[in-house]
Order: sequence, then structure tokens, then C-alpha cells
Amino acid sequence: MILVYFRFLRYVVTKGLGNRQTIEHYKNGKRIMSKPSKDQMLFMYRKMVEIRQFEEAAGTLYQSGQLPGFLHLYIGEEATAVGVCAHLQDDDYITSTHRGHGHLIAKGGKRDRMMAELFARTTGYCKGKGGSMHIADKDTGILGANGVVGAGIPLAAGAGLSATLRGTKQVAVSFFGDGATNQGVFHETLNLAAVWDLPVIFVCENNRFGMGTPQRDHQRVEDIAAVRAPAYDMPGVTVDGNDVLKVYAAADEAVRRARDGGGPTLLNCDTYRFRGHHIGDPGTSYRDREEVQEQERQRDPIRRLAQVLIEEEGVSQEELSALEEKLSNELDEALEFAKNSPEPLPEDALNDLYAGSIQP
Repeated sequence: MILVYFRFLRYVVTKGLGNRQTIEHYKNGKRIMSKPSKDQMLFMYRKMVEIRQFEEAAGTLYQSGQLPGFLHLYIGEEATAVGVCAHLQDDDYITSTHRGHGHLIAKGGKRDRMMAELFARTTGYCKGKGGSMHIADKDTGILGANGVVGAGIPLAAGAGLSATLRGTKQVAVSFFGDGATNQGVFHETLNLAAVWDLPVIFVCENNRFGMGTPQRDHQRVEDIAAVRAPAYDMPGVTVDGNDVLKVYAAADEAVRRARDGGGPTLLNCDTYRFRGHHIGDPGTSYRDREEVQEQERQRDPIRRLAQVLIEEEGVSQEELSALEEKLSNELDEALEFAKNSPEPLPEDALNDLYAGSIQP
């Protein structure tokens, strides 16, 4: 019975979509980069600042003993999540990782409810039971952060299959690190997504280290997109993951292709985390302090976009500073909301283990 159902799904998916399509933008015979408007750039600047402020505050709170659990900061990688999610609709899906705060904010997650979740309060997205690594919210298409390496990849494929079977124009995005591309589930999922032309964008946030192991030590591959994507006959694009405009352009093409039935894309975003793997890891035992400082000076995604806004779009530094202050005040309100929210009751510990009215 299972085999018959599998064959039915394969027939529906492969016959219902037609040939893979490639959507590219050309001018005078040359491929051109999709450029966002000034308002879109300001929106992306806002989102990156929201993420940076949230992560800096969370780091301080954790180090002062106010937050339980583990904490993996997204500082330095903001451009990847924001550049991709700028193309997503409210009903599109994402799957995240242990380093997921940036993904959630970029997709539309609210900082007050996220902060409440980090504080383990009932007003958090998972009522205080998920914590930093397991925030999910179906209303914004966030299928969950995940502490297991690569575990979100097949979930995104399932969401893409659901969209295909229901005949919607929804897409799914899976964020994961370079280490996850060694996992069997990565290869299995990319193969199936390609066979079924699923509307999924696989986004590798290649920060060059799997925890503390350099990419060169855990795989022979240098350009993940150039090597992994052709193996499954899907487009693969490597882009500067710390330049939000370049990520935006690459994601534009990938999301368009997916919505129009053209199948999946693998984006390899070359990025860099400015902090250690987690709070408590200084991040300098396996990489030079000078290297980290140079990355911060040269590749800070927020400063890079600020430069474009000032030099090319006529935005003043005063305007950007005023926006940052406004967002900082909003974060202060989010923090107060979290601290003043109630803690879960012991008798509620087993609630929400089952869907709907189903109870053990």
C-alpha cells in the first residue's frame, strides 16, 4: 500500500509540473543583477538591524545568567536570511537551524514573542517550551528551528510537496550550514526534490566552519553549489552571503523559478559568523583573531548596505541612526514584555504534545 501511494505521488508531482524552467534576467546579452528599490533596501536594512540588536541583547542576557539553555548567535550572517526572506510571502515556509533567530525575524517573527520564548515564558511562540533552538510558528510559515544538523532539509521538501499537491504557488526555503551538506539526508532530499521538481530553495549558510572544524577539513569540496547541485541536475549558485544585495538577486531568481514550477535551487552563501559557535566559545581557538577582526571590518553586512543607501540612494546617516534608535526602543519594549510574562505552570508540562483535541 505504501509503495502504491509513493508511486501515485511521484506520478502527480512529475506529470503535473512539466519541464524545469530557468528564469534569468539579461540586458544586451549579459546577465544582470536584480536590484531592489530604495524602500526595499531600507526594509532589509531594518530587518538586519532588528536581528543584530536582538542577538546582541540575547548574548548579554545569557552571559548574565538570565536565559536558560544554549545560545548560538547569528551576528555577521544577517544578509543571508534577510536577502532570501525578502522574496517570501506570508504563507511561504522556512525551516531553520540551531542558529535560527535571524531566520525567524527575517520571515516575520516578532521580537517580543521570540524574547519571551528565550526566557521560557508562556507568551513565547512555543509557550516557553521550545527555547532558542526550537521556535516554530505555523502562522508565519516557520516550520521550526532544529538542533539536529540538517534535520530541517527534508521538512522543507515535505512543505514543497504539500504546496505542489495542493496546487498553490507557495515555496519552501531550508537554511542549513556547510556541515549539513555531508549528511545523508541532504543528498536524499536534493535528489527527491529534483526528481519531483519541488518548489524548494536550499540555502547553505557557509560560514566556513562546522562548529570548530574548517570546511577544508570536513569535505574535499570547495564550492558547494558548483559540485553538489549538478549531481542532482539543479541550478547551483554561489554568492557573497554578507552582501544582502547579492543574496537578494540570487534568491530572486531561485524563488521565481520555484513559484513557476521550475524546481529547486541550491544557493551557497559565503558568509561568516563574528562570534563563536555558541556563547562560551570564543571562536578564536580554531581561527585567528585577526581573521575575525578583518571579516568584521570588511564584510559587516549592515555597514555595507548602509554605504549603498548613503552613497547611491541619498539616505543620510542621521536617518539610519534614527531608525536604529527606534528599533532599539522597540527591543527594550520586547524585553520588558518577556520579563513580565508568566512562567509555564507545572500542570501544563504535557499540554501541546498532541495536535488539536487529541489527548493521551
